[in-house]
Amino acid sequence: MTKRIFRAVFSVALCIFFVTLSIIMVALYDNSSADRKKELKVQTLLAAQAVEELGIDYLSGLDTVDFRITLVDGEGNVLFDSASDSTAMENHLDREEIKEALETGYGESTRYSDTVLEKQYYSAKLLSNGNVLRLSETYITIWMLLLRMFHPILLVFFIAIVLSFALSYTAAKQVVKPLNSLDFDHPEENEGFKELDPLFKRLLAQQAQLKRQEGELKRQRDEFDATIDSMKEGLVLVSEEGNILSLNRAAERILNAERYPIGENVFSEQHASVLKDLLKQCKEGHPVEQLVKEDSLEFEFRVSPVLSDGKRVGFVILMFDVTEREQAEQMRREFTANVSHELKTPLHSISGCAELLANGIVKEEDVGRFAAQIYTESKRMIRLVEDIIKLSSLDEGAGEGARESFDLCELTKQAVQSLSREAEKAGVEVLFEGEKAELFVDASLVSLIAFNLLDNAIKYNKKNGTVRVSVKKEGKQVVLRVADTGIGIPPEHQARIFERFYRVDKSRSKEVGGTGLGLSIVKHAAKNLGATVEVESEPGVGTTMTVRF
Repeated sequence: MTKRIFRAVFSVALCIFFVTLSIIMVALYDNSSADRKKELKVQTLLAAQAVEELGIDYLSGLDTVDFRITLVDGEGNVLFDSASDSTAMENHLDREEIKEALETGYGESTRYSDTVLEKQYYSAKLLSNGNVLRLSETYITIWMLLLRMFHPILLVFFIAIVLSFALSYTAAKQVVKPLNSLDFDHPEENEGFKELDPLFKRLLAQQAQLKRQEGELKRQRDEFDATIDSMKEGLVLVSEEGNILSLNRAAERILNAERYPIGENVFSEQHASVLKDLLKQCKEGHPVEQLVKEDSLEFEFRVSPVLSDGKRVGFVILMFDVTEREQAEQMRREFTANVSHELKTPLHSISGCAELLANGIVKEEDVGRFAAQIYTESKRMIRLVEDIIKLSSLDEGAGEGARESFDLCELTKQAVQSLSREAEKAGVEVLFEGEKAELFVDASLVSLIAFNLLDNAIKYNKKNGTVRVSVKKEGKQVVLRVADTGIGIPPEHQARIFERFYRVDKSRSKEVGGTGLGLSIVKHAAKNLGATVEVESEPGVGTTMTVRF
């Protein structure tokens, strides 16, 4: 026994040491990495601001010992690099941080090197002229950090081994010593061992224990009855002949029984024909189940035999209310059908144009028009797939991502800038006003909301229309408001505009390349952030979308 206690205490001590060391190392490393990333981001934003004001010549005079600076144009060509000849460098358009910066205004990524046990932090900022300024910094991996701290860790490990051994040995001796001196012949004379009082009482009162066991059995039976009554699923125990032995309140509700019909035949209740068929099939030796529809509700019945010493003595009937599950499945089928329908139209268009081009039927002067049609429909499919991926991610993501502190005014301003070209093409003037409004949430979801609302306001606006975007504080709330002078939304459609693939004007939506998922993405993102979305619209006058954080 002494050895077992010693081994247990010693093992626990070592486990605590390793777990504590691992947690401390990971926490320190993560904290250090996060600080380095934040510092790199700040350096990038400062450098970007300087380049905006002073131009590319500002980069040539910088001390770039700690950082590597790269300037890339919108096509991915390297214009400047502090560590290499920019003319000999490959195109950077496929770099993760470059792509993200071109899309959202700012991007960052991390790449590892298994050979030198280092990782590279990259931070990129989109400039107003379409170029991207990127800063990178080298940082060791956690394995390299452990390797550098090997000797201190080895010393601490040695000290922990010695202390754990000494303390474990002492604890084992102290625990076993009083046990060896116990007098089991006269348990009432053993004093000073409060932890062993239950053992002494059991030795002195076996009959009392039997009575307590009887009371315990009754208590357990009451707990079982209370448990099955609190179940959402219906539970019925029936005899071999089909008489009800026990059922809970959920089963009573599903069977539409006004009281507990203990002893009555289950075939006299609602769904009698279904239960009779299921019990008949179950008598053949296998559990069976069946889906039963009743008005707008759906129930799943499962019947299993109850065996005692290999002999069937009755049946257990479980009844599940699967209405919500079936409704969710129906929504999934409708979503699949809608996606298929949305993809079919551009695919047919692409296929038709490609077939005409392949067979040489198209006149030479019309080739460009057909190619443009293929390109347009392809972009429409890509946008649709991207929106579906975003929506699926919000459905699964189960929640908000990494929180960070940022200025909603600046983030919204970036969204306005990124859509300025689309607004110019559509002949829409975008006006922005705002005040500094700090948020501490997932910035990517907020950016998604701002981009989609502004994109919709531009697409569904009138020629020479206006979009007014504002960010301000209202009490304890931060409010993002996007108002347009577009086609507006009729009152009967306003309750459904956040449904997937729902379009008020289908012809207009397809004309401007809408996927029907933008507002659904806004709704899901706002829900994950705990924000609310309000709609005010008048047909022919315009629409105002308000998001309150």
